[in-house]
Amino acid sequence: MTALAPANAEPDLSFFLDHTSHVLKTQMTAALAEIGLTPRMHCVLVHALEAERTQIELAEIGDMDKTTMVVTVDALEKDGLAERRPSTADRRARVIAVTEAGERAAARSREVVDRVHRAALDALPDETRAAFLSALRILAEGHLSTPAENPRPVRRARQRTK
Repeated sequence: MTALAPANAEPDLSFFLDHTSHVLKTQMTAALAEIGLTPRMHCVLVHALEAERTQIELAEIGDMDKTTMVVTVDALEKDGLAERRPSTADRRARVIAVTEAGERAAARSREVVDRVHRAALDALPDETRAAFLSALRILAEGHLSTPAENPRPVRRARQRTK
């Protein structure tokens, strides 16, 4: 629970989900850095391999703004992992094409992502793992599937330094 929560309050779901998500992201970022990628680079590579997609489509999938997407694709191009090409379906559109080196990097990054996820799930007792994943899926596909309309952007709280 958060330090300021009253002792008799309901469990602080926001804290639990936010904290564990943040820690998982830091672990994922560190693990992918070992192979020279970022989580965003991984996301672009694996989703660009699935289908011919534009930068805008990949940005939506990865929940990135235009500037972040451009920087990510620039880095992938610089590293020889992807390139911008004209779409085969619409010559006016440009898609992100993954190079052979990018395919190898995506395969390695999938292994890293799977390892990090497996380590997190292995921290749970065997008898609760399936129930935990089922509950998260129900929330993600149901009650917590769509962000609320909000005139002010929701930002992550400042993290305390240790």
